[in-house]
Amino acid sequence: MNELMVRKMLPSDIQQVQNVAKTSWNATYNGIIPIEVQESFLKSAYNDEMMLRRLERSHVYVAELNGKIAGFANFSFVREGGQVELSAIYLYPEYQGKGIGSALLQEGIKNSQGVKEVFINVEKQNLIGRKFYEAKKFEMIKEFDDDFDGHTLKTVRMVLKI
Repeated sequence: MNELMVRKMLPSDIQQVQNVAKTSWNATYNGIIPIEVQESFLKSAYNDEMMLRRLERSHVYVAELNGKIAGFANFSFVREGGQVELSAIYLYPEYQGKGIGSALLQEGIKNSQGVKEVFINVEKQNLIGRKFYEAKKFEMIKEFDDDFDGHTLKTVRMVLKI
């Protein structure tokens, strides 16, 4: 019996969340983003200091399965007009497709008072991510080139209307 619990992230979860981010990134972007660009991004976006800043300046939720963190999601605070940015939702690859991402998404929406729209940027070639968002009724708004550490990414911006 798998016991899934979604809760607010604690500072003591930082190391496990960093590991989820790294494992998920490496699996998702293999062949899409050069490994050295991935590593450099992960170091700057998920170092200890940045993780503490995320905890302070946004909502971070973790999905815990049998006491082990299987994934996390990072939502901005609700902005003017009820807009929320979902800046990250990552799971260990072996936990994808089991409803954990959906549980994280629902938890973030539930705890965002007055949310009307959830926005996400997803790499065009990240088909797993895009299929997930499309299944959750996110709609594509636009596509743009994103300069990611000197590597150009095709990015798709999507919105979910609540």
